[in-house]
Amino acid sequence: MLEHQTHSPQRPTRAVVVGAGGFVGGAIAQQLRNDNVPMLGLTRRDVDLLQDSAAKALAGLLRADDAVVLVSAIAPARTAAALMQNLVMAGQLIAALAARPVAHLVYISSDAVYADAANPVTERSCRQPSTMHGMMHAARELMLKTEAKAPLAILRPSLLYGARDPHNGYGPNRFRRLAAKGEAISLFGDGEEQRDHVFIDDVARLVSLVLAHRSRGELNVATGQSASFHEVADLAVKLSGKSVEIHGTPRQNPITHRHFDITECLKAFPQFHYTPLREGLERAARESAGVPL
Repeated sequence: MLEHQTHSPQRPTRAVVVGAGGFVGGAIAQQLRNDNVPMLGLTRRDVDLLQDSAAKALAGLLRADDAVVLVSAIAPARTAAALMQNLVMAGQLIAALAARPVAHLVYISSDAVYADAANPVTERSCRQPSTMHGMMHAARELMLKTEAKAPLAILRPSLLYGARDPHNGYGPNRFRRLAAKGEAISLFGDGEEQRDHVFIDDVARLVSLVLAHRSRGELNVATGQSASFHEVADLAVKLSGKSVEIHGTPRQNPITHRHFDITECLKAFPQFHYTPLREGLERAARESAGVPL
């Protein structure tokens, strides 16, 4: 449910990406450069949000007409300690914005804030996280909604994949890398769970659109097309051109699916189209191999 402050897209005076050194932040920073948006990319070396001096340091870098994109996080947050560190980071950003108000704020959250049973997921679905990571994002969302004065847009991506993902989590990133090396792919159970997988460049393009329209509100970032992990593994193997074994393992947890209703995204950006899974995996493979896109 996004509300555009400007119906005709306008290039931001400057975008400040907090967390530009990471997988998601790096993609957003590159997209903004491609769109000729003046951009300041901040990494932990520039401002460490876990330091007591971070708020003052960040405030000193901000301008009143900036649009700030908060991506920086310790992720995935699996422990109580990591959750608390992430809240400290959000608190430092809020303190910086109190000292130096800006024109627009965008927060990159996660679909992990929703209850596992939510199907199909919409922006109105109940926020009932079942993981520490989801709780972290839900808490940071609430902090920003309550304390930040700038127009706030919250984007909640589903499972992301791309060549530069550092986590190698279960799904497209791991399957593609294993297939490229000719190594066997192990599935949880038979890989029946269906998920919505989003190519990293699509998140970056949506952020650029949100900034151009100075949008506020909430938006899920999902393609609306779910695929089982077995289907993703099959596709990764076919694209690799190698003979790779795909095998199941004894199931430890119940089968759960997650589907999205992307009506709100279509309303907000009717000309936007997500990258199909096959195309996204092909592009990730070419980028990993250093082949020009």
